[in-house]
Amino acid sequence: MSRWNLQNSHSIAHSSGLADRLYTAVVIVVSIFAFIIVAYPIYFIIIASFSNSTLVSQGKVILWPKGINFYGYEQIFNDGRIWQGYLNTIIYTVLGTLLNLAVTLPAAYALSQRGFIARKVIMPLFVFTMYFGGGMIPTYLLVRDLHLLNTPWVMIVNGALSVYNLIITRTFIESSIPQELYEAATLDGCSHFRYFISVVMPLSKAVISVISLYYMVGHWNDFFNALLYINKDELQPLQIVLRNILLSNQAFAGGAGSGAGAGAGSYAQQFADQIKYAVIIVSTVPVLMIYPFIQKYFEKGVMIGAVKG
Repeated sequence: MSRWNLQNSHSIAHSSGLADRLYTAVVIVVSIFAFIIVAYPIYFIIIASFSNSTLVSQGKVILWPKGINFYGYEQIFNDGRIWQGYLNTIIYTVLGTLLNLAVTLPAAYALSQRGFIARKVIMPLFVFTMYFGGGMIPTYLLVRDLHLLNTPWVMIVNGALSVYNLIITRTFIESSIPQELYEAATLDGCSHFRYFISVVMPLSKAVISVISLYYMVGHWNDFFNALLYINKDELQPLQIVLRNILLSNQAFAGGAGSGAGAGAGSYAQQFADQIKYAVIIVSTVPVLMIYPFIQKYFEKGVMIGAVKG
């Protein structure tokens, strides 16, 4: 009887090991396939940005660049506006993100405190703004009356708080920072301000990194506010500068096609397409370079609070 049990246990262990290996193999294959689906479009844009646009449009550029030339990048970086646009965008992104954090973190902490009775009224008001707004024209009139038109502050102050990020941060503080910590701190005479700075902030590095990236990407990609509220060329962010470069080259391609024959129009369109790919790379590379350094906090933010002891 014991021998039968031993053989049965060995058979079950062997079947379990086989199932685990099969599961691991399936996960690896699916993960590789998902990675290729996500990574290939980025890779294609990179190789297309310095490949012959005719070969790209004909579908001959698939895995390796062909007809290598850097005309698109030369056109972009030889334009003096690009460096001013980069500087403006960096300023708007850094200052705007700092303001976002300075508004979001204290608000999330206050709304996470069970003793703050007014949060039952204030939080629904925040949520209401997620679904209802004044619209484009009333917002423009408000910005005008605040004398923010054609100033850098309209890119920094406008949208200082994201209610979505506020909810994420408030939920994190509620679920991941025990209330007993505050009770212990108050016994030592700690105020809310001291507790927030000395305890809550260090323990919230994961969520701070996540919402910082959200805010940072939002400021970096923001072009609509600049399109509405900024008319001065020296204040335009990178996205507007790249848009103007792209539109001017497309207009040149269209003009060449109508004024100098189909051959010239096709030739100009090639370079317009190449500039389009180069614009995508120039505008996204800085964010892609920052993301790997913050990626670890995404995983940590998911795991914190997942296990209750």
